[in-house]
Amino acid sequence: MASNVLILGAAGRIGQALVSAFAEAGWSVRAQARKPLPTALAAHPRVQAVRCDALDAHALRAAAQGVQVVIHALNPPYTQWDKLALPLLDAAIGAARESGALLMLPGNVYNFGSDLPARLSPGTPQRGDTPKARLRIETESRMATTPGLRSVVIRAGDFFGGPGRGTWLDMALASRVNKGRFVYPGALDTLHAWAYLPDLAQAFVRVADRHAELAGHHALHFAGHAVTGAQLHEAMQTAMGRDLKAADLPWGLIRVGALLVPMWRELLVMRYLWQRPHQLDDEGLRDLIGPLPQTPLHQAVRASLGELGLLPQPSASAFNAKARA
Repeated sequence: MASNVLILGAAGRIGQALVSAFAEAGWSVRAQARKPLPTALAAHPRVQAVRCDALDAHALRAAAQGVQVVIHALNPPYTQWDKLALPLLDAAIGAARESGALLMLPGNVYNFGSDLPARLSPGTPQRGDTPKARLRIETESRMATTPGLRSVVIRAGDFFGGPGRGTWLDMALASRVNKGRFVYPGALDTLHAWAYLPDLAQAFVRVADRHAELAGHHALHFAGHAVTGAQLHEAMQTAMGRDLKAADLPWGLIRVGALLVPMWRELLVMRYLWQRPHQLDDEGLRDLIGPLPQTPLHQAVRASLGELGLLPQPSASAFNAKARA
């Protein structure tokens, strides 16, 4: 019997990666989005577009009928989390609960607060000392305590790779590679948790394959790549085939601009993630699905830069020499 999944926020960055991964794995995918899906996804024979607002509870419940898994991949604008995060969650919970589906959520490390320890396991105490930490804690609490709901959170570090833009990789690290700069928001020797989206999407598929066995609520961690800024710097230089001068993110300018730019205020609140070393302990996830997908760092960075159109193009002379060889 074919498995069916409803992906909420299918036109977003992680949503697109999930749609692609589930469709290629043989699932029938219902892809909810307000805007049209990218052409390649919309044309996939296993993908059915669901055009509706994510807060339309009636439409979501109709779309969820007959699915085994609902994935809440909706991510409101960073400055509107306080208004939209919980209403969007409640709509997703309603859809999953009525259909009896497993609800899955991509989680992050915000829950652990600004004093997060260096190693994060599902049992690490959560501290709601920032607005986004409190929202994330409440999100997962509602999933865990809603009667009749089965749910899974797969927590990961900062995303990179996959379709589109809007991650630290393209907004900061690679924002000036064409000018010979590698821009990093923290100290180059501080460990930071990253998740290469194609790998994370594959982990979602493999957990979803076990949906019939999962009762209650589960919090799982996806370790991804825990690397320093220096390691990313080296990987990016290798991919670009040139030296890149390391440069700091201009936090002083951001602090001044935050008086006028709401997004910059939000970035300042979360700056601690670049100041405190952290990585995720993925033992529970490995116990459930076995060895985790992990593209080697250099390969993942190169693919990500290629998707952003930032890799240097071979010169005509090099192309001709290769053709003659």
